[in-house]
Amino acid sequence: MDERETALRRAAELGIEYLRGVHRRPVGARADAARLRERLGAGPVPTEGTDAMRVVEELARAVEPGLVASAGPRYFGFVIGGSLPASVAADWLTAAWDQNGVLHAASPAAAAAEQVAGEWMLELLGLPPEASFGLPTGAGLGNAVGIAAGRHAVLAREGWDVEARGLYGAPEIRVVIGDEAHATILTALQYLGLGRERVIRVAADGQGRMRPDELARTLAQLDGPVIVLAQAGNVNSGAFDPMPGIAEAVSARPNAWLHVDGAFGLWAAASPRLRHLLEGVERADSWSTDAHKWLNVGYDCGFVAVRDAESHRAAMTGSGAYLMQNREQRDNWDWVLDSSRRARGFTLYAAIRSLGRDGVRQLVERCCDLAARMAEQLAAADGVEVLNEVILNQVLVRFRDDDDSTRRVIARVQDDGTAWLGGTTWQGRAAMRISVSGWATTETDADASVQAILRAYRAA
Repeated sequence: MDERETALRRAAELGIEYLRGVHRRPVGARADAARLRERLGAGPVPTEGTDAMRVVEELARAVEPGLVASAGPRYFGFVIGGSLPASVAADWLTAAWDQNGVLHAASPAAAAAEQVAGEWMLELLGLPPEASFGLPTGAGLGNAVGIAAGRHAVLAREGWDVEARGLYGAPEIRVVIGDEAHATILTALQYLGLGRERVIRVAADGQGRMRPDELARTLAQLDGPVIVLAQAGNVNSGAFDPMPGIAEAVSARPNAWLHVDGAFGLWAAASPRLRHLLEGVERADSWSTDAHKWLNVGYDCGFVAVRDAESHRAAMTGSGAYLMQNREQRDNWDWVLDSSRRARGFTLYAAIRSLGRDGVRQLVERCCDLAARMAEQLAAADGVEVLNEVILNQVLVRFRDDDDSTRRVIARVQDDGTAWLGGTTWQGRAAMRISVSGWATTETDADASVQAILRAYRAA
C-alpha cells in the first residue's frame, strides 16, 4: 500500500473506533484549547515532513480530550444534530473525491447532486417548487443570501442596481426585525452594509413571537423599500412568529421583502402533526435553514431558497472569462456567497436518500416527543420550572427561581459528562437550554440526562 492508502485506511479505522464508543464517552470536552495547542506541538513549523499515517494517528491522539461528543445521543447544546451514517460515509467520499463545488465545469457530479438534493429540500420543507436554492455553510450565511436577494429586489424596483453601484446614494432600505431575532440576522446585516444598529425592532410576546399587530403599525409609518425578517423557531423557546399576519402586513406594502430565518424550525414542515406551526410561511420571499441541525447531515451544510430566482442570482453570481460558466447547467456559485468550496450536495443527498420522507418525519417528531418528555419530568421536581411552551424541540429550565442556582446546575451537568447542554438568558432570567435534535437520542438517553440534571440540582 502507498502512503495515501495507508493513511486513509487508518483514518477510517480511527473514525469508526470513535463513533463506536461515542455514546460511552463524557459528552463535554476534557481539555481546553490552550492545553490542546501544547499536545499538537505549537511552535515553529516543523523543518521536515512526517509520514501521513503517523500524522493522522498523532492528530487523533492529540485532540481527543478536546472533542465534544456532539455526534452522540446525549448532546443537547446549540441545536447541533449528529451525523447520519449515510451522511458520514458520503462526507468521507466527498473528501476523497475532492470536488470543487463552484461550477458545473469543475464538477458535473457536484452540480447534479446539489440540484437533486435541493429539489428534495424544497419538497420536504413545503416551499415553492420553482424557488431557486443554494447550499451555504449554514442558516447564518443563508440569512445573508436571502437578505441580499431582498436588497437587490427592493432597490431594483426603485431603479437602483446595488450590485453595480453599491449602497452609496441608494434609496434607504428600512429593515424590520422582531425583538427576539437571532444573532446571525444582525451579523448578516453587518455583512451586507445594512447595519446592525439601524434596524427597527418590533415587540415580541411572552414566547418570543413577533406581534403582527405591532408589525402592521410599524410598517404603516415607513416609506420606501422595506425588508422584514421573521423567525420560524425561536432559538430559546422554539416559538414561531405568526406568519399569516406577518405576511399579510408585508404584502400590503408596495415594495417589501419577507425573509424567514428557519434555522431549525422550518423542519416542522416535514411532520403533518407540526406543520400547522408554519402556516403562511410559504408566502415569504426567501427562507433559510440548516441541514446539520435536524436533518443530521454533519458540518457544514445550510440551505437557502428564494422565490425570485433572478434576484437571487443577481445578488450572488460573479463572472470571469476563464470560468466556463454554463447557463444551461447548474453553477452552484450562482446561489451562495462562497465560490471555491466543498461539494455539500453529496452529503445532503445521502442524508435525505437514507431517511426518506417518512424517516425525516419520524426524526423530527421523535425529538419533539423527547423534549416534551424531559420537560415533563423536570417540571415535576420541586423548585424546577420550565419557562417555555414546549411546542418543538426546545426546553428552557430554571432552578429555585434563581440565576446563580441555575448557572451552578448547568456547570455541574457539564462537568458530570452524562449529558451536555448550555445556558442562556431568557427575558432577563438565567435558564438552562435543552435542544433535542440528534438522530441517535432515545428515551433511555433522555431519561438518563434528566436524572443527571436532577442530581446536579440537588447537589448545587
